[in-house]
Amino acid sequence: MIDTHAHLGEDAADVLERARAAGVTRVIDVATTIAGARQALARAEQYAGVYACLGIHPHEAGEPADLDVLRELLAHPRAVAVGETGLDYFRDYAPHDAQQRLFDTQLELAREVGKPVVIHTRAADDDTRQRLVAHDGVVVLHCFSSPGLLDTALERGWYVSFAGNVTYKNADDLRDAARQVPADRLLAETDSPYLAPQPVRGKTNEPAYVIHTLNGLAEARGVDPGELAHQIDANADTLFGL
Repeated sequence: MIDTHAHLGEDAADVLERARAAGVTRVIDVATTIAGARQALARAEQYAGVYACLGIHPHEAGEPADLDVLRELLAHPRAVAVGETGLDYFRDYAPHDAQQRLFDTQLELAREVGKPVVIHTRAADDDTRQRLVAHDGVVVLHCFSSPGLLDTALERGWYVSFAGNVTYKNADDLRDAARQVPADRLLAETDSPYLAPQPVRGKTNEPAYVIHTLNGLAEARGVDPGELAHQIDANADTLFGL
């Protein structure tokens, strides 16, 4: 099983050991800053089964960032995607125009380097949609929580990744969305250390817990969890070139 989106930290060795014990043998470690991108690559070099997704989060858009450095880091063989990038109008930690410029630049960079782009979007469906429908590369909607984007995602063939919040008791809209995503476009993630799934809610999330998200998705879709795990692994192989 793979966790397609996690934020590893200084406790990566222990976290990955517990993940392997749970049957989670691969993790995409996602950066949100240039400094974090360097750290993610270092972990990908150090630990078997770890790959890196490198980008600058919209929360960081108010600060200067050297995209030339990001471009250089993305040339690393363990770097498999650009992101997470996108728009977040809910927290409003950075001006909208700055977020949009940073997002546009990273979409252009993803096209340039020929890697999929991993999208964070919150309370920004219209502006996110406008940019992504013009993007001719591979798109992943990470931690899917925007049902308003589902029809466009299905039409455009984007990958849709679900995190622990799909297991929450009041998340009927997310489970309905999960039932509609084609099997070959479905992903599961933890977004750890955030959004621990319902069975472990209140704990610090970690890649081992992606099993709970998998089980929630399998129940929602009425399929065998083992078969779904195999399908998601195959999807990740195709998407990230693993």
